[in-house]
Amino acid sequence: MSPRGRAAQRWEHEVSDRRTRGGKRKGWQMGETGAGASGPSGGRNGSPREVFTAFLKLGLVSFGGPTAHIGYFRSEFVARRKWLSDAAFGELLALCQVLPGPASSQLGLAIGLRRGGAWGAAAAFLGFTAPSVAIMLGFALGAEAFDGPLLRAVTAGLTSVAVAVVAHAVWGMRPALLTGWISWVIAAAALLLVATWGHPAAHPAAIACGAAAGWFWHRVHARGARPVEVEPRGGVGGGGRGGVPVWAGICALAALLAVLVGPPLMLLAVPGGTGVAAGVAGTEASGGLVGLSSLIDTFARAGALVFGGGHAVLPLLESGTVAPGWVAPSDFLAGYGLAQAVPGPMFSFAAYLGAISVVGPGGVLGGLIAVVAIFAPGFLLLVGVLPFWNTLRTRPGLDAAFRGAGAAVMGVLVAALCGPVAAGGLTSWPAAGLAVVTLALLMLRAPSWAVVLLGAGAGIGAFALGVSL
Repeated sequence: MSPRGRAAQRWEHEVSDRRTRGGKRKGWQMGETGAGASGPSGGRNGSPREVFTAFLKLGLVSFGGPTAHIGYFRSEFVARRKWLSDAAFGELLALCQVLPGPASSQLGLAIGLRRGGAWGAAAAFLGFTAPSVAIMLGFALGAEAFDGPLLRAVTAGLTSVAVAVVAHAVWGMRPALLTGWISWVIAAAALLLVATWGHPAAHPAAIACGAAAGWFWHRVHARGARPVEVEPRGGVGGGGRGGVPVWAGICALAALLAVLVGPPLMLLAVPGGTGVAAGVAGTEASGGLVGLSSLIDTFARAGALVFGGGHAVLPLLESGTVAPGWVAPSDFLAGYGLAQAVPGPMFSFAAYLGAISVVGPGGVLGGLIAVVAIFAPGFLLLVGVLPFWNTLRTRPGLDAAFRGAGAAVMGVLVAALCGPVAAGGLTSWPAAGLAVVTLALLMLRAPSWAVVLLGAGAGIGAFALGVSL
C-alpha cells in the first residue's frame, strides 16, 4: 500500500474512532465514565490510615446536611486529592442516590472502598461518623451545655457556608455530567420534578426517570455505540483491591435480609415482643433480647426505607420512637435541634435516640447499637450491588442510562441548592454576603476546612456584634 493509501486508512480509523468514542452525537457526547475511571492518582492504592485521616477531617467540618456533604466530598477527593474523576464521582453519586439509605454516607463508603478496600471502607465510615456520634452521645448523657445562643449563631454561619459548598460542587460537576443538550434537558426535568413534587421519593424518582430517558435516547439516536472500556482491575465493582467479589456481594445481600427479617421474627416468637415495639407493654419487658430486637428492628427499618437524605428519616424515627413512648417528644426535638448543629451524617441522630430510649440497653451501648442498625441496611445494599456494577455499565444502553441518571443528579442538587439549602442558609443579607465570600474562596481553591472556620468565626462575630445571620 502506498504512503498516501496508508495515511487515508489511518484518517478513516481516526474518524471512526472519534465517532464511536464520543464525537458529535445527536445531543449526547460520550465522556469519561464509570466507577472504575480513576483520577491521576490511580484511586485504589491508599492505606486505611490515609482514608481514616481524610474522612475524620471531613467528619469534623462537614456541616450543612447531606447535600453539603457531597460538596465537601467532591472538593476533597476529586479536586484536591484526585482519588477519582468527576465522572466517576457523579456515577457513584447517582447509584447512591437511587438506593435507599444515607446517600452521602454510602458515597463515602464507596470512595473508601475504592481507595483502600474493605478496611478502607470501614475507615471511611468510622472517620466520617465518629465525631457526630460522640457529640450526640455526650448530649444524651446530659451535656446540655451544647445548646445556647452562641451555638445557634455558629450554626447560622456554618449553614451559610454550606450554601457556598453546594454551589461550588454543582458548578464543578457540571462539565462531567452535563455533556450535551439532552443531558441539560434531563437535568431541567429532574429539577422541575423535585421542585414541584416536594416528597422525599421525588429524588430517587427523578434519578430513575433520568436513567430511563438516557436509555431511551440511546435506543433512538445512539445505536451502534460500542461498550465503555473498563479498567481491567475494576473500579468499585468486582476485582481489584477496591473491588467487591461476587461472593461478598451475595453475603451482603443475605446479611441485609437477616437484619431486616431476623428482629421481627424474634419479636413474633417471644411473648410480649410485639407489645414492646408498639408501646403497649410495660418497661419491665423492654430489656433483654426483646428490647434489643425491638431497637434493631426500628432503626434498621428506618434506615432501609428512607430516600432523599438524612432529614427524610426523621418521620420514620419519630413514628418508631416517640409514638410508642420510647422517647419523650421534647427530648426528640432537643436532639433533632442539636443534630442540625453538628458535622457529619444526620443518621448520627440515632445515637442520641438509642442512648435515651427506654427500650434496649440504653446509654452508650444502646446508642452504638442504634447507629449500627440504622446504617447497616444502606451499606449492605450498596456492597451487594457493587460486584455487578462494572458489568452492567459496560453495556451501551445501561451506560447511557447511568449518564441520564448523572444528569438527573445535577437537577436534584440544583433543586436542593435553590430550595432547602438556600432557604436555611440565606436568611439575611449578612448571611448571603458570607455565602458569596466563601464561594469566591472555594473558586480560588481554598480548602474546605478554611471556609468552615471562616463560617464559624463569622457566626461568633455576628453574635458578639448583635447581628443576625
